[in-house]
Amino acid sequence: MKKGYLFVFLAASMWGGTLGIFAKYLDSFGLTPFTMVFYRVVFALFLLGTYIKLKGIGFSIERSRLRFYVLYGFFSIFLFYTLYFYTVTISSVSFAVLLLYTAPMYSIILGRLIFNEKITKEKLTALVMVTIGVFLVNGFGASFSAKALLFGLLSGFTYALYGVLAKFAVRKEEPEKALFYTLLFGLMFLAPFSDFSVPTGAIPYLFALALFPTFLGYVLYNHALKEVEVSRASIVATVEPVVAIFLAFLLFGEKLGSVQLLGAALIIGGVPS
Repeated sequence: MKKGYLFVFLAASMWGGTLGIFAKYLDSFGLTPFTMVFYRVVFALFLLGTYIKLKGIGFSIERSRLRFYVLYGFFSIFLFYTLYFYTVTISSVSFAVLLLYTAPMYSIILGRLIFNEKITKEKLTALVMVTIGVFLVNGFGASFSAKALLFGLLSGFTYALYGVLAKFAVRKEEPEKALFYTLLFGLMFLAPFSDFSVPTGAIPYLFALALFPTFLGYVLYNHALKEVEVSRASIVATVEPVVAIFLAFLLFGEKLGSVQLLGAALIIGGVPS
């Protein structure tokens, strides 16, 4: 397996393997999704800033690039999480996840339009396999409104947009620096909606949320986009719900039936090699 694909796999495993778990624990402290994301970004910026300093990368970027990172932070941090969490609140987690993973479809189209990436039979076959797999993993029977459908599809689009914008970012900046400025501007948009006071017991979980799915996950993903096509990376990243359901089964005793196992097999089988 190409190193880039391995990085995407590891990043998606951290998103699926730790994001839901820490969010579940944090929910017991009564934190709103915006507050969770806000402190996730705060701690991730601290980790990234320390890492960048130790690595000697430096924080300077061209002034003209700041406008790009304002848009990047708005669409890929603030708007993505807003749309995703809103879909969860007006439907269900399973339905929100289903629509989130329309992202590979958008990525294939955007990859073709923006980066001239080829639409191959291999990609289309993989897309069909992972789409069916995600449906099987999350279930078909969710009831939803037209509003939930619209916001869910938009969350999938902004998720795909992260990869497109990251591809542009890593052409000029190191992946760590690109992530730092994306999170920084995303934080500015999140701040007005967040509650700054959190219970002391929640802090270790917030730090872990920043370390694994944010700092490590996104740095690995950004590094991967230096050598992997946006469309292929988006398809590989669909292993996230597979990791999530297995850990939910092990840690919280959530159901894991034969249909979900079949869905998991289809997702893993659809990952490019």
